[in-house]
Amino acid sequence: MPASTPHIEDSRRRSVLESALETFARVGYRGASMEAIARAARISRPGLYFLFESKEALFREAVSHVLSSDLAAVEATLADDTMPFQDRLVAAFDRWAGRYVGPMVRDVPTVIADNPFLLDDVARAAPSRFADFVEAAVCREMTNGASVAQTLNSVSVGLIHQVATREEYLERLRVAVDLLT
Repeated sequence: MPASTPHIEDSRRRSVLESALETFARVGYRGASMEAIARAARISRPGLYFLFESKEALFREAVSHVLSSDLAAVEATLADDTMPFQDRLVAAFDRWAGRYVGPMVRDVPTVIADNPFLLDDVARAAPSRFADFVEAAVCREMTNGASVAQTLNSVSVGLIHQVATREEYLERLRVAVDLLT
């Protein structure tokens, strides 16, 4: 049997991280078991423990992975001049926050507050990097861009705690973007 290549191993690890994050998002951190994550990732539980020593380590790496991917996508979206400016803003906020509306939004902040070691430097820096990307994009379009960007960030934070669905988040965020821009 041929040895696996690093690319295949990286691809498999990414697949497991994405399955883990989907499980965490669906049932929350506390509700996600390593068994459930293994099933979602189509891997054995021992195989999952081979890749990640604990649920905490898996969560930390999954969050870091998704935040890095999200920030790269947000940066590309905001720079895409083929899309109308307001659509770029909505798409960026959707990638950053909209797709996480649900159990994870309610559960994770408490888990993080109780277990600050769950976040690495990437996760701790991600919110300010996102805010910087939004501010730079808005400032390119508007003279009062910094204030508009800060307000949109505040609106997004409030909305993820007020709405039940991604669709409702997007609908209300679109109103805020249209009003502010």
